Amino acid sequence: MVAAVRRGNSLRSVARSFGLGYTTVHRWVSRAEGRRLGRVDWSNRPSGPTGQPANRVAADIEDEVLKLRQKLRQTSDLGEYGDLAIRRELIRQRHSRIPSVRTIGRILERRGALDGNRRVRRPGPPRGWYLPELAAGKVEADSFDIVEGLVIEGGIDVEILNAISLHGALTASWPRPAITSRLTVTALVEHWHQVGLPGYAQFDNDTRFQGAHHYPDNLGRVTRVCLSLQVTPVFTPPRETGFQAAIESYNGRWQAKVWRRFHFDSLKSLQDQSTKFVAATRARAAERVLAAPPRRPFPRSWQQDLQTPPMGRIVFLRRTNDHGQIRLLGHLFRVDPLWVHRLVRSEVDLDNKTLRFYALRRREPTNQPLLAQIPYQLPLKPFQE
Repeated sequence: MVAAVRRGNSLRSVARSFGLGYTTVHRWVSRAEGRRLGRVDWSNRPSGPTGQPANRVAADIEDEVLKLRQKLRQTSDLGEYGDLAIRRELIRQRHSRIPSVRTIGRILERRGALDGNRRVRRPGPPRGWYLPELAAGKVEADSFDIVEGLVIEGGIDVEILNAISLHGALTASWPRPAITSRLTVTALVEHWHQVGLPGYAQFDNDTRFQGAHHYPDNLGRVTRVCLSLQVTPVFTPPRETGFQAAIESYNGRWQAKVWRRFHFDSLKSLQDQSTKFVAATRARAAERVLAAPPRRPFPRSWQQDLQTPPMGRIVFLRRTNDHGQIRLLGHLFRVDPLWVHRLVRSEVDLDNKTLRFYALRRREPTNQPLLAQIPYQLPLKPFQE
């Protein structure tokens, strides 16, 4: 290649004939300039500066750091031999070249002298992992929650009932002066008339969703309506994070994009803006909604009757106490004395008059063994309006 250039051929013609770039040919010709071809160093080497980087710690200092670490590990009264302890010892010995704490840490890491194990980050469980059908994507779940404590200028109190589906991210919001159990039922029926029935409806333990807590074996209005529509109500564990992540995230988005973004002088203006926001979120999630598990059509002949004995299944997610027990429907049930302070899925099977308790592990979301099964019958008593 260089010989061809020296015979009078241009750099570009030589580059084309050898299938190389012009810059490559120019570099090799420049390296051989003024010398016989037999005396040129043709070895490939990087174009940048060679040798040790200017900011690299000298090898003798690295060796001294390692020796000090070993010495401190065996003789330190404090039992400390990390990067900070090594630097303190270098200062005490008045070394002329003392690396920073971070540099000493890099030396220890580079030379494989660290004892600690790196934290293993495991992937989180799938959506709805605590309900096998939901995790498998066979059914949909709608999560509901209430945002409280909002006041429009002029002293108008506002509460918002929010909803979002787990797989499809289908949203809904109802700003009202106050959210009651009656209004919640009306909103659920209106929403499910429009979009269809999910397999599960998920709530926290608010009395407006679950019913009064001071009466045992009490099922509230919302629970009874869900059961009458063959929608399984799911109640998340108190003071637990993660189970309500989807609806809590939507609560935050609604407040940031609607409540804090505009000035409202009336409830009507807030409702109008909320309606626009919900429509926009649904339009953005249209593909995800279509890919979500199918919903059942709302039954045309359905009539609300709260006095009909409830049938179906209710799911309570709970954590056991020191003795492997959980409190449910006003009673204390013994689950497993070895399963203490652990998550449990409690299923109240009203049709078969049975309570079943399943172990839940986030690390092994598909392994949910049955811990206990006991008979349970909901007392027949009229619903108090």
